[in-house]
Amino acid sequence: MIEDTLDIETKDGAMETFACRPERNAPFPAVFILMDAPGIREELRDMARRMASAGYYVLLPNLYYRAGRDTKFGPDVLKDGSKDRDRMRSIRTKMTIPPVMEDVGAMIAFADTQKDVRKGAIGVHGYCMSGPYALASAARYPDRVAAAASFYGTWLVSDAEESPHKNLGKVKGELYIGCAEHDDLAPLPMVEELRGLLKKSGAAGELEIHPGVHHGFAFPERWCYDKPAAERHWERLFALYRRKLG
Repeated sequence: MIEDTLDIETKDGAMETFACRPERNAPFPAVFILMDAPGIREELRDMARRMASAGYYVLLPNLYYRAGRDTKFGPDVLKDGSKDRDRMRSIRTKMTIPPVMEDVGAMIAFADTQKDVRKGAIGVHGYCMSGPYALASAARYPDRVAAAASFYGTWLVSDAEESPHKNLGKVKGELYIGCAEHDDLAPLPMVEELRGLLKKSGAAGELEIHPGVHHGFAFPERWCYDKPAAERHWERLFALYRRKLG
């Protein structure tokens, strides 16, 4: 595996990004992994490595770079009352979809300059807060994002500018929306509303509720990690990318 930590230039500064790809048989389709709220950590880098081992050039950006180049948090980030949790939430609550779409555009431009990246279709998937970002990218860049996936994405139906539910009709690629049965940040009534909107839009894809699991089930270090559901998430993701990216 070839790994780098590099800067991708955006209009708002340098976005620190973990990049990895296989050692042989380049070029590879580009895949962007968009982080969850606790931010960049080794757990996510390991997930990027697993994706790259299947034959993809993977970019994992620190979407909190506007708050400081090395904005990262410790193991207490999900603990109520911790300083890291309070700091993370103060940054997270200021984030909106349009600037992240500009970040995705910068990543596409960067990928297009890399000799080890296959030109053309890309894939984007996001967890938690980045579920909406991944889906919105398929509408913002319909001629490039051939596959987009959200795993326990939060508030996929909202009043936010570029909320993914508003632009499903613009999507040309295929979507996968994986939700947890137990998730206060994606209540089942909202999930069912989104299912109806997806069907009405005519966009290709599916929405699947993973039974019996909680928000965060795919992360090995999370209290709610569920191995069967996590492996199912990988199965769905790899199948989506094989269909649309090769």
